[in-house]
Amino acid sequence: MWKLVKNKKALSPVIAAVILIGVTVAVSVAVAAWTSALTFNYMKIEELKVVTHTWGQNNAYINLYVKNTGNVALTINDARVNDVTNGTALSVSMSSGESRSVTITGPFISGVKYDIALLTVTGNKYTYAVVAP
Repeated sequence: MWKLVKNKKALSPVIAAVILIGVTVAVSVAVAAWTSALTFNYMKIEELKVVTHTWGQNNAYINLYVKNTGNVALTINDARVNDVTNGTALSVSMSSGESRSVTITGPFISGVKYDIALLTVTGNKYTYAVVAP
């Protein structure tokens, strides 16, 4: 027992190992926190889905029922019918998981296929094809 206390070199490698392990754990925790913060910033997904639609009287307008299926809020600011700006002023803001109705004025001709595009403020374009009744 007296030899362990007298020989101080035996304690130095133990202390050095504890310090190295502590530094390694601290650095790995810092790197993990940094990479997870980067990942969560890039995982913001904007996505819009047209659930269904209804036509107005005499095909004067169409109601699109849309749902924000992404994990961030979005704002619809433009609607285009067959790649032409419709003239309907839109400013529909939706939080994640929220559903709304978007009305697009026509007139729409019976039997004609229309490609309706909803554009968000971030520049994303969500299209929906429909044939007027």
